[in-house]
Amino acid sequence: MFMMFAMTSDSVGEIIKEVKIAFDVTNAQASLMHSLPMLGIALSGLFLGFLADRLGRKRTIILGLGLFALACYMFMLGKTFWFIVSLMTLSGVAVGVFKTGALALIGDISTSNKEHTSAMNGAEAFFGVGAIIGPLIVVYLIHQGISWQWLYVVAGAMCTVLIVMASMVNYPDHRQVSEQANTQPAEKASMIDSLKLMKNGYAMSFSIGAFLYVAAESAIYVWMPSYLVCGATSASDAFACYQDESTQFLAMYAVSAFFILRAIGRFVGMWVMARFNWALILMLFSFAIMMCFIGGLWGGPQVAVFLFPLTGIFMSVIYPTFNSKGISCFPRKMHGTVAGLILFWTAAGAAAGPFIMGLVSDANGGDAKYGFIVATVFTMILFFGLLYNYIANPTEKRLAQIEKEEYGA
Repeated sequence: MFMMFAMTSDSVGEIIKEVKIAFDVTNAQASLMHSLPMLGIALSGLFLGFLADRLGRKRTIILGLGLFALACYMFMLGKTFWFIVSLMTLSGVAVGVFKTGALALIGDISTSNKEHTSAMNGAEAFFGVGAIIGPLIVVYLIHQGISWQWLYVVAGAMCTVLIVMASMVNYPDHRQVSEQANTQPAEKASMIDSLKLMKNGYAMSFSIGAFLYVAAESAIYVWMPSYLVCGATSASDAFACYQDESTQFLAMYAVSAFFILRAIGRFVGMWVMARFNWALILMLFSFAIMMCFIGGLWGGPQVAVFLFPLTGIFMSVIYPTFNSKGISCFPRKMHGTVAGLILFWTAAGAAAGPFIMGLVSDANGGDAKYGFIVATVFTMILFFGLLYNYIANPTEKRLAQIEKEEYGA
C-alpha cells in the first residue's frame, strides 16, 4: 500500500510538466496537483482518522483502497484539467483513510514499542521504493508515446489486488486487546476524539515534529532542482557551473539520488531502531541534516549537489519513528485516531513548507537560496526539539506505561 501510494504522489513533478503543456495552465494552477491532494490527505487524516478505531482496521483499509482504486480508474476519463485535479484530491482523501488504517494495524501486530518502530521503518521503506519507481514509470510511458494516466491504471490494478488480499487476511481485534489490557469496555471513536487530541501534549509534539521534518524534506525534492541550476536562465547552461561531467550528472539526478538514499536508509533503519536508543539516533541524524543544509547554503550549489541528496540517509528514519512513537504513546484502541492527527500535520508540512519557501524566494528576486534559508530554520528547530527530547526524555514514562498495558512487557 505504501509503495503504491508513493508511486503516484511522488510522480507529480513529472506529471505537472505534461499537464502544463496539454492543458495550457499556469504554474500556480499546476501546483494545485500537489497541494490539493496534500490537503485531501490532511483533512482526511484529521476528520476520518477515527474510522480505523470505529469500523476496525480491515474495513477502513478496504474502504480507502476501494475509493483510491475508483479514482485511479477514472483518470482514463480525464479530458479536462479540473477533472484531473478533482481525482487527485479524491485520491488524497482515500490515502488518508487507508493509511491511518494501515498505521494502526502496525500497532496491532507489534509485540513491543521497539518492534513497532522497526516495522514502521519497514513500511516507510517501501514508500521510498515507490518514490523511485513511480517517476521512472512516468518517464518511460512518455518516451514510449503513452499517456502518463496509465500510471494510475497500474496503481488501480495494484489496489484491486490489495483489496482482495486485505479481505482474505484475519486481522487482530484491537478493541478486544485494549479491553483485556484496561479491563474496561472500549468506547466508540468519533471525529470529536481527533479534535480533542489537539490538546494532548504527546500527540501534538510528535505532530509538530512531523510537520517540521516534512517541510524540510519536501524542500529537497521540490526546490533542490531550482537551487542546483546555479541561477541559469536556460536549459543549455543549467549545469555549466559544475566543472566536471560526473558532478553535472549528479546535479541532473540529485532528486533520484536523494530518494534512493532515503529508501536504503529506511531498510537500514529497521535494524538500527531495533537495537539502539531511538532518541539518540533522531538527535544525531537531525544534527547531520541541519549541518548538510547549512553547508549547502554556505558552499553554494557546488557543495549542495553533494550534501542535499546525502540528507536522504539521515532523513530516512525520522518520520517513521515520529509516527511510531507518537502512536505508541496511546492505547491500540486509539491508534487510528492518533495516526490521523499526525498524518494531518504531515500533509500540512508537505503543502506549507514548499509554499512558504516559494514566497520567500519570490520576495528576493526568485533566488531559491532564500527559500532554503527558511528550510534550514526548519531543520534547526527540529534539531533543538530532538536534542531536548534526548536530554529530558519526556515520553519515557508514557511509553513504558503503554508498553506494560498493551504489550504486557
